[in-house]
Amino acid sequence: MTAPPPFRWPALVGALVLTGVICLLPTPEGLPVAGHRVLGVLAGAIVLWVTEAVSFAVSGVVIVALLALLVGFAPALPGAATTATAAPVKAFGTAKALTLAMDGFRTSAVILVSGALFLAAAMKRTGLDRRIALNILARVGSSTTGLFLGVIAVAIVLAFFVPSTTARAAALVPIMSGIVTAFALPIDSRLGALLLMTVAHASTIWNVGIKTAAGQNLVGVGLIDKGLQHTITWGEWFVAGAPWAALMTLVLIVVMPRMVRPGPVGGPTALELLRAQRDALGPVTPAERRLLILSVVLLAVWASEGWLHPLDSATAMVVALMCMLLPGIGVMTWDEAESRVPWGTMVLFGVGVSLGGALIETGAAKWTAEATLGQLGVATMSPLAMIATLTVINIVVHQGFASATGLAAALIPIVLAFFTGLARADAPAYGMTLVQLFMVSVGFVLPVNSPQNMVCHGTGAFTTREFLRIGIPLTLAAIGVTLLLAATYWRWIGLLA
Repeated sequence: MTAPPPFRWPALVGALVLTGVICLLPTPEGLPVAGHRVLGVLAGAIVLWVTEAVSFAVSGVVIVALLALLVGFAPALPGAATTATAAPVKAFGTAKALTLAMDGFRTSAVILVSGALFLAAAMKRTGLDRRIALNILARVGSSTTGLFLGVIAVAIVLAFFVPSTTARAAALVPIMSGIVTAFALPIDSRLGALLLMTVAHASTIWNVGIKTAAGQNLVGVGLIDKGLQHTITWGEWFVAGAPWAALMTLVLIVVMPRMVRPGPVGGPTALELLRAQRDALGPVTPAERRLLILSVVLLAVWASEGWLHPLDSATAMVVALMCMLLPGIGVMTWDEAESRVPWGTMVLFGVGVSLGGALIETGAAKWTAEATLGQLGVATMSPLAMIATLTVINIVVHQGFASATGLAAALIPIVLAFFTGLARADAPAYGMTLVQLFMVSVGFVLPVNSPQNMVCHGTGAFTTREFLRIGIPLTLAAIGVTLLLAATYWRWIGLLA
């Protein structure tokens, strides 16, 4: 096993020390000892995620081990023995704590994530994602406006079929870089900045519109299901989230060209390049055709869940996974999938749901909600003011996270516990929590806010300062669109009271 770079060891040690210090502090009144220790683990996990002291997969193993040990030796839940002032009668137990730490791996959300990673790998294996992108871009012409709108169109279409934001961005980046080169421009030209930043922002926007477009969505869905016993269908998410994404797409169309100002770029060069790249792919292969049919059918099953049939999203994904891997009708072998699927990402998702579930089950989420949101006076605000306040907090906290999955695991249980405990008819726990889950994806400000941002930033097409200059107006617009929908559309459809 390769050790992490030496400069990351201080962050790793700091995370472990912080966890230990928090656990050794006197347990606050009203907070179970087990919940106190889960908060210690959460603090350490946040340090690991923010600093990337170790890979996300290794951080997942660290979190599971800490939960098993620290919660395992805490007083058992429930009862008087769970408080700091009561004498511990019986330990929680390491076996039970380990089960709690691994609980996220048996949720339907993690099953859906796992299948989505296989589907993204199949797209990359067959090249279907690249074929879709090139076919769309080759029809938009070679003008700056056409290319810009083409990138947005591709990002939207791929969001339906490629359930990995990073994979979608990775498919588009080399194509966009090739276009800039075809115009004999440097990658850090205005055109390069426009196209590559658009890839990042359009991908982020449509994470909100489609349930299966991003992992943080599925982690949050799993936590809402666990806390409220409400399973969010693909269609329910789309009805609520797609209008937000559509409005933000219009904002992107207005803001990007005016702030980047790439200038006119004429000639057939880019169009010829795109058509040449498309033609170089050759005819559609049988594997691509099977995968396209499978993807369309899967999308149709997801979209009609709870309407035309009772089949849930996760089960549909498992059936699709079976079809992808079966000899004769599949599109890749297990060995090919094994080398292409990011298993560490799967670990992070499972541990994220587990940690969020532990926050809820041990009472840590409820106590934290009361100690933070309660003290800020959020409980007495109007529903719209609540959403505005929480949205700003959500976005500010996001500036320290490179993993939206980690942010969802840390934030959503607290928001869910707060609104569940609040029990106000005009602030339903499901709707208010779902809105904040949408906002977890809002990472427009810094390149480090998301993997897709970093993939695009890694090309050198734009600087952090340039990204920030575009990101701030987009973030302000995101807050405005959220409040607009909260005051109108989301109330009309019954998501909010």
